[in-house]
Amino acid sequence: MSVEGPFLAALIARSSEPKFNLAAYGVAYSLALIIEAPIIMIMSASIALVKNNQSFHKLKNFTYAANALITILMLVIVLPPVFYFITEGLIGLNHEVSRLTHIATIILIPWPGAIGYRRFYQGLLIKNNLTKRVAYGTIIRLVSMSACAITLYISGITEGVVVGAASLSFAVVMEAAAIRFMVKDTVKKYNSETVLRFTDLTYKEIYKFYYPLALTSIIGLGVQPLVIFFVGQSRMALESLAVLPVVTSFVFIFRALGLSYQEVIIALIGEQKEAVKHLSKFASILSLVLVSVLALFAFSPLADFWFIAVSGLTNSLAQFSKLPLMIMFFFPALTVLISFQRGLLVTDKNTKPITMGTITEFVTIIISLLIFINFLNVVGAVAATLAFVIGRIAANFILMRSSIKSIRNLTTKQVVEK
Repeated sequence: MSVEGPFLAALIARSSEPKFNLAAYGVAYSLALIIEAPIIMIMSASIALVKNNQSFHKLKNFTYAANALITILMLVIVLPPVFYFITEGLIGLNHEVSRLTHIATIILIPWPGAIGYRRFYQGLLIKNNLTKRVAYGTIIRLVSMSACAITLYISGITEGVVVGAASLSFAVVMEAAAIRFMVKDTVKKYNSETVLRFTDLTYKEIYKFYYPLALTSIIGLGVQPLVIFFVGQSRMALESLAVLPVVTSFVFIFRALGLSYQEVIIALIGEQKEAVKHLSKFASILSLVLVSVLALFAFSPLADFWFIAVSGLTNSLAQFSKLPLMIMFFFPALTVLISFQRGLLVTDKNTKPITMGTITEFVTIIISLLIFINFLNVVGAVAATLAFVIGRIAANFILMRSSIKSIRNLTTKQVVEK
């Protein structure tokens, strides 16, 4: 799925007024992302909490209610007085970028709710060992996104930002429909079960379980609109807003492999964490490979190939993108590290440090942006990428102590057992 961002950015960059459309796409995507944040962890809740007919329906009702709330929030935000106050009054976008962002955000109204809907049912598939169907849903999403994007692009009837937003919304709705079709046998199984009263799940229990997960997600994803806010006030704001989605989506291709490693840790570490040495060795190799390949692009003429030939940026925007990419070349290694740390802590059922790490990253990014943009007058895209790297290092540092303690506890336990 990491190819989705670069693919859409490449089409938008080849449309008319690419600078305005790329900037608007980045802002609209960030706004939709923060609204989606409260529901994104519902898949984990679905895996953990659904045990029978009663718990299935309770969590389904909870999910649908949450989806309704975030959709209402989207509808409120796209009201012109509210929207233009945020984009022009707070962020400081010029009217043309704000107008394009408004159109894209309206198109993205179904996006957060559709994501919550399909992630709930994806959790049921994973819980019942039907993970291949999750992959099939992803394929349907990518095919739908590509078909919609290419059709709109070739037709030339609309702006580039509409191509991106419409493709995202269409794809996630198609994926949600496909997942619901593929989970129907599982749902039928839950509906046919006899409810065991001693396993009743209450809404209070759901809220108690889900609140920390949602808070972590909101904090983690909530930084995106704030970054846009600071960048909108920075030097060379329009150019920075235009290139940031191109740079970060390219880096995400490499980060994606690291993001997946948290689930690998949880699944393979073993009851006594006997696989921790092998997993840490693999993490080191993975980090080295990812950083080396990304550095090859960042510090060589391959950067021009990616930004101009693949992403479709103009020569001036391509040159502008190089320094932010160089700054983020080491970011995939930090992603692997934090996935390894979080995997250890989740295995220990010690999730409080994960929330603290996310809060630390959030605060560090905001403070860094404040210093770089407001006091040092650094170019927006450079300030944002520096802040991302510094924030992630801070989060890694916060989690380091807890993860080392987890490994030490394992070593002590093994010595006692021997």
